[in-house]
Amino acid sequence: MLSHLRPALVLLVALTAITGLAYPLAITGIAGAIFPAKAAGSLIERDGTIVGSGLIGQSFSSERYFHGRPSATVAPDPADASKTVPAPYNAANSGGANLGPASAALAERLKGDVATLKAENSAQPVPTDLVTTSGSGLDPDISPEAARFQIPRVAKARSIAEEKVAALVASQVQGRWLGVLGEPRVNVLALNLALDDLARK
Repeated sequence: MLSHLRPALVLLVALTAITGLAYPLAITGIAGAIFPAKAAGSLIERDGTIVGSGLIGQSFSSERYFHGRPSATVAPDPADASKTVPAPYNAANSGGANLGPASAALAERLKGDVATLKAENSAQPVPTDLVTTSGSGLDPDISPEAARFQIPRVAKARSIAEEKVAALVASQVQGRWLGVLGEPRVNVLALNLALDDLARK
């Protein structure tokens, strides 16, 4: 029996060391050497202070800033740990709302969000990504259409010409990766930081 058990234990230890220790350390080291900023979390720094990550969205509620997609992430309720409360872009609890097309709560939320956005800009159709959550709840990007939809509100709140804000949005659009993968997108944090820079000029 020992003759059968020993090779199995040796194999278990060897594979654990290779796949559980050596491989992750090697990949982490290679990623850190080739893509140091991305391996460190794509952190965005402003005036020596880290203001966020290019990979995780943030909640912007001021009329002076572009808003991202709605986030369905939650956190424990401080008053009752058995319940949860909305906590937009909570990276510790990534996930969607799990509400299906037949959900009355989802339909009611969508109706309210669309009405609010229509009041903000009735000249354009409401982009889908401004009223729907992503699967992770942490999406840092919006479509160029969603960014353009918000231009009148942001320009009015900041007393800047719409043409200037539109040019800024156009400069922040990222194309498809290698020209074919993914969709054109705008990183909301990067756009809002560029917007603040524009206001300082």
